[in-house]
Amino acid sequence: MEFNLKIWRQKNAKEKGHFETYHISGIEEDASFLEMLDILNEQLIREGKEPVAFDHDCREGICGACSLYIDGRAHGPDDHVTTCQLFMRHFKDGATITVEPWRSAGFPVIKDLVVDRSAFDKILQAGGFISVRTGSAQDANNILIPHDKAEKSMDAAACVGCGACVATCKNGSAMLFVGARVSSLALLPQGRPEAQKRARAMVAKMDELGFGNCTNTRACEMECPKGISVEHIARLNYEFLAAKFKQ
Repeated sequence: MEFNLKIWRQKNAKEKGHFETYHISGIEEDASFLEMLDILNEQLIREGKEPVAFDHDCREGICGACSLYIDGRAHGPDDHVTTCQLFMRHFKDGATITVEPWRSAGFPVIKDLVVDRSAFDKILQAGGFISVRTGSAQDANNILIPHDKAEKSMDAAACVGCGACVATCKNGSAMLFVGARVSSLALLPQGRPEAQKRARAMVAKMDELGFGNCTNTRACEMECPKGISVEHIARLNYEFLAAKFKQ
């Protein structure tokens, strides 16, 4: 297979970026998108050109680092996958593929396709934890949790923090990410006592870092590689409003 790759190149955070087009051939249809970029970079190095900077780590759909905007979709034209789980068989032979970094005020571009996602870490530091001292792990059956709540908490905890929700949202909102983090703890007895305080602190930090507001288009839910439901945004709103009335 062969492709024309229209890739965003940006020297650093201060420089203006632009698209450059590269031709690549001899790509196996079972190659992953990141493997294809590896092959492109090898080609660029042989030609004495600077390789394309892009983020990756586990390459197993676990870490969420492979955050690319491909042909107008976060993580590309497949559903419920991260970029490292996207294969070249999803593209037509000879196609032109446009590759961009996440576009959001909260995720400034560092270089080429790499963005600074440390804002998510700051949101978690603001309240995405349980402050009570838990000591050694208790027996699993000491605290009984209804099955449906345990399942919903686990569904929310599946969020890998990749930022696809932010990149997809027309407002650059991080509400799905924050909602998943709040919901995963609020549904459990251990996280219930601080649920409202946590929601208020994390939303405040999200606003401070320049993320937009949610307007309920559900684009975030559709492009989330882990299928996180907007139900968790509703739970975040509930906890946030409850905290407001308590003031």
